[in-house]
Amino acid sequence: MKKGKAVRINKVFVLLCLFLFVIMIAKLSYIVLSPKVDGINLKAFALNRNTVTEKIVAERGTIYDKLGNALAVDVNSYTVIAYLEESRTTNPDNPQHVVDKEMTAKALSPLINMTEERILSLLNIEDAYQVELGPGGRGITELLKEEIEDLNLPGIDFIKSVKRYYPNGDYLSNTLGYAKSLEDGSIIGEMGLELQYNEELTGVDGSRTYEGDIYGYRIAGTKENIVKAQDGKDVYLTIDTNIQMFTEQALSKLESASYLEWATISVVNAKTGEILGVASSPSFDPNIKDIKSYYDPFVSYTYEPGSTMKIFSFMAAIENGLYDEKETYQSGKIEVQGYTIKDWNGYGWGEITFDQGFYGSSNVAATLLSQRLGALKLKDFYTKLGYGKKTGINLPNEEEGLINFNYDIELANASFGQGMTATPVQMLQAFTSLANDGTTLKPYIIDKVVDHTNGEIVFQNERTELNKVASKETIKKMQELMWGAVNSDEKMVAASGYKTEIVTTIGKTGTAQIASPLGGYLDGYYDYVRSFVGLFPYEDPQIMVYVASSKIHEPSLMNQATKTLIEDVSTYLGIVKDDINNLKNHTMPAFVNRKTTDIKKIQENKDVTITLIGDGSKIINQYPEKGNIISTNEKIFLLTNSNNLKYTNINGWSKRDLEIYASLLGVNFKFNGYGYAYDTNIEGTDVIKGQTIEINLKTNYKEEKSTENSQ
Repeated sequence: MKKGKAVRINKVFVLLCLFLFVIMIAKLSYIVLSPKVDGINLKAFALNRNTVTEKIVAERGTIYDKLGNALAVDVNSYTVIAYLEESRTTNPDNPQHVVDKEMTAKALSPLINMTEERILSLLNIEDAYQVELGPGGRGITELLKEEIEDLNLPGIDFIKSVKRYYPNGDYLSNTLGYAKSLEDGSIIGEMGLELQYNEELTGVDGSRTYEGDIYGYRIAGTKENIVKAQDGKDVYLTIDTNIQMFTEQALSKLESASYLEWATISVVNAKTGEILGVASSPSFDPNIKDIKSYYDPFVSYTYEPGSTMKIFSFMAAIENGLYDEKETYQSGKIEVQGYTIKDWNGYGWGEITFDQGFYGSSNVAATLLSQRLGALKLKDFYTKLGYGKKTGINLPNEEEGLINFNYDIELANASFGQGMTATPVQMLQAFTSLANDGTTLKPYIIDKVVDHTNGEIVFQNERTELNKVASKETIKKMQELMWGAVNSDEKMVAASGYKTEIVTTIGKTGTAQIASPLGGYLDGYYDYVRSFVGLFPYEDPQIMVYVASSKIHEPSLMNQATKTLIEDVSTYLGIVKDDINNLKNHTMPAFVNRKTTDIKKIQENKDVTITLIGDGSKIINQYPEKGNIISTNEKIFLLTNSNNLKYTNINGWSKRDLEIYASLLGVNFKFNGYGYAYDTNIEGTDVIKGQTIEINLKTNYKEEKSTENSQ
């Protein structure tokens, strides 16, 4: 038998293999046992590589007005992107990248407000996987997104984000402030209520954690851990949208001046302290953030308030038994510690009573009363009213003002609002004493905070009484003095320009010099802070209006804006004089915003003819306009807020009345002939905006109708 060959293994080879094996085991052991390799924590690396955590951003709470209208809300926004990488397309019939760049640029240009050339330059960027089409394609709305989607452009997609949106634009903006979006998708308040209530509005973000593959997609069959986001709470304001609109319109009137440094206007429920409307200049649109000042004049500007403070120096004297309404004094000027204090006109009105001194806003009268009081008593009275400290209205950057006066001349100046400083909101707090038998109320603008997930009210504001500063009898006397300052026929009356027709307003003006940063006061022709406080109705003040402006170059705009504001608010709230229903030979009142049910009483007046257009609940337009003189048998047109307008019987109407009627309806009447309408059968038919209807006119129509009626 033949023996086979034996295979011999080289010992060196065996030793080499064994050596390499030992090294591999050692390396593996090192990797397994060592917490770090080359500075990398392998355990953490492995976990992080496979664990994906996504943030679930909490929805920011909405800010509403008193009527439930949204003033600040989260909305989805989108950024337009374009995929340029050709490898995205696997099916030529369904391209996933931009194929025709010129066509895409041309289609998108008018929609995102960018030139075709600019879009094309972005689409031609080399080696780019995707590009953003900005700036025009950033932050677009849902509607614009849908419009772009309808174009079916290959390779065009959108990145979704959330932004804060203010539906009314430049409206209540100093109060609302603004919130901005951060890179991580969250939104943070930076000004106004958005800042002050940021914690309540923000909520708590949630998260979604899962095991993912190398592309970040969840691995099928693995567990997912979700921590739900807790949405922010909703904040409801005391603001009434309609009154806010009137306030904004009044502010716009002031801003029409050739120059205005700043201004603020507020409307307050004098019985509760609720702020119903407030607007300040300079203002801005929080959607575009064209901000000129980050401080709100309503709470952050301090100024010397001027003669509106005479309300309180007179009130203090009356309350302390130091006032005799029949007592007389010599107006014009008075010497105090070597200084000459003059009445605003420089010479006064001769010997007059202190009542007349208030009507004329006499500095001499206020000085004499302050001397009787003394610095300690007057300062204590101002302190109880709330001057020298914050009101706590819960708006950011509130200032506290200063009432530090001791010497005789300082006391005199403080009696007519110079040498001390205050904020508009402090003025409002003090003025509430005039409507509440001498008790001041805390002004507030937050009505409630609500958890919208369950409807729970987590905070409810309410009327808050502060200090009792005067008796009911003292307040009654002050109301009489403020009535005289606006409505008296006395020659010295200073606030007669604020007298209103449809409601009896009481009030007081203020004109204060502006302190110079170099000491003393500015001496320019317009270097004054002008103000007015008004309450109405006189019989039982319900509403308070305060207006202040700095360096306004057309001071008469203060009167015009304030009177219109008071009349609009009083009409809207139904606070009007009873004699407004008597229209015979009367100035045309403001009917806009009045309820149509109120018109029934007026229609009983046989000297005028009222045509009520539509079946709405409120008047939205009128003819003649407010302020026109109404003659006997004048035809009055009142357009309601109805969505379903129908024509009334127009037979017998003159061409002039028909033209007015057509203008209010938004239609066109084509006239055939001359005279009065006849045989026009449109009564009861629907009004279609912009339509043209032929109207037949006849000169002797009224005579024929008169003959027929007499038979």
